[in-house]
Amino acid sequence: MKAILYVCHGTRVKEGEEQAKQFIERCKGKMDVSIQEVSFLELSSPTIEQGFRTCVEKGATEIVVIPILLLTAGHAKEDIPQELQKVQNKFPHINVKYGRPFGVHQKIIQLLLQRISETNREIQSDARLLLVGRGSTDPDTKRDFSLIVEALKKESPFKDIDVCFLAATDPTFEEGLIKAKQSQNSQVFVVPYLLFTGVLMKGMQKTLKNYSDEKQEFILSNYLGYHPLLEEVLHERVYEQIVSDGRS
Repeated sequence: MKAILYVCHGTRVKEGEEQAKQFIERCKGKMDVSIQEVSFLELSSPTIEQGFRTCVEKGATEIVVIPILLLTAGHAKEDIPQELQKVQNKFPHINVKYGRPFGVHQKIIQLLLQRISETNREIQSDARLLLVGRGSTDPDTKRDFSLIVEALKKESPFKDIDVCFLAATDPTFEEGLIKAKQSQNSQVFVVPYLLFTGVLMKGMQKTLKNYSDEKQEFILSNYLGYHPLLEEVLHERVYEQIVSDGRS
């Protein structure tokens, strides 16, 4: 019997944890699989092992594991697989299939543009876009963001688009803001490439309070959030694994 185990990142902020759980609950009804469980990599519960065990206890013989992560970096490549290996050693009879994170996807580009539109600011001809990622030491992170910037340049009015990161890699968020502040752009749209609210988002809000002045407006958009467009991407990621044996 098949099961789906969704692995979210986890957060110290209870609101972020609840957002993740509600997102998975909405998605469950769209998947034709009777056993579906949520788990978290860190900071929240249930853990990956707890979620895996629940699937087994409910009769699962094959578990499709889907990382609820935006990009393919260290968590998706190393941390989650390592945890899964530990659990699978305890349940060697269970067949485990590991899916992909959301990744660089056209529907997420659409969502970014929607978040910018929701600021209700008319985009000036000289407006700058500052895309803010969580950050990772994995080099694929910068590669993925270069693809995102390329897509945004094609589909948005922004001529100047920069990327910065909140942790683990350069340029830092502060460096991105300083560069934007030194520019002649009358508007700077700051767009968090984050899945959920948390300490990082709260820190960004606090930092940006003092940046706007009469000559330059810094506009913070909402984070991506668990949007219906992401539900569609998740459905794709599950479907990839369900039919990966060649059946359609």
